[in-house]
Amino acid sequence: MCGIVGLHLRDPSLEPRLGALLSAMLGQVVERGPDSAGVAVYGDPRLSPPGQAVVSLLGTSKTEVEAALPGVVALDADATTVVHAGADQIAAALPEATVIGSGEGFAVLKGTGNPVELADAFGLAGVSGWQGVGHTRMATESAVTPEGAHPFSVGPGQCLVHNGSFANHATIRRELRAQGVEFDSENDSEVGARFVAHQLEQGTDLEKALRLLCERFDGFYTLLVSTGDSFAVVRDAIACKPALVAETDAWVAMASEYRALDVLPGIESARIFEPEPEEVYIWRR
Repeated sequence: MCGIVGLHLRDPSLEPRLGALLSAMLGQVVERGPDSAGVAVYGDPRLSPPGQAVVSLLGTSKTEVEAALPGVVALDADATTVVHAGADQIAAALPEATVIGSGEGFAVLKGTGNPVELADAFGLAGVSGWQGVGHTRMATESAVTPEGAHPFSVGPGQCLVHNGSFANHATIRRELRAQGVEFDSENDSEVGARFVAHQLEQGTDLEKALRLLCERFDGFYTLLVSTGDSFAVVRDAIACKPALVAETDAWVAMASEYRALDVLPGIESARIFEPEPEEVYIWRR
């Protein structure tokens, strides 16, 4: 089933409340996916200090990172360790760690267990920033592990969360591997994320990349894709997986259920709509 939440802030005065609002939204969709959760946060000065490269990792700890890279700052958040260093440094010093997010001004946190408890372990309520994406997972295609949790972030500052199931993910995975694309899990959602990232690397813009995904992927899906300047939503041709978008002058939000939007300030005056099938909606910073 899975639950998606996302918040793109237009009003800078709300930025100190980003994590608290995202945490409240996530708490409203726990029943849709109680086995794991994750968030991507843009603009928090503690997780991702301005002007610094940041890498989010699984399979290591703050202690191990700081031993391997003296002088580098690392933060533990449940299963995830956020490191203020470049991806090349990490690859050389900690080759066994799995990178789950990288880029300036951006951090990914994910793990297994109850999403509300994970949000507390992440310290999400105290996070600030201008954009955030969250996901609660009900596993259907792969094991319940931190690696299989969403978001999938496989390009700089880019992440994807998914509610649904891709029917032809194995075929597309083989095609991408033949082109040199590597995978960290057997999760079907990672295939969608890798496909979008591969298109962006080749110079395709985000809207076109998502249109190509609709052409190539079979199955049922609602996707929320974020980048360092964008917040995008797309659904499959049947649009059977729930999605609502709410928009005000202060923010744009997306969620799998209305109750996750109802926690937002000014929701009573928001324009609320259900995204149309295979139409790409993009808001930019």
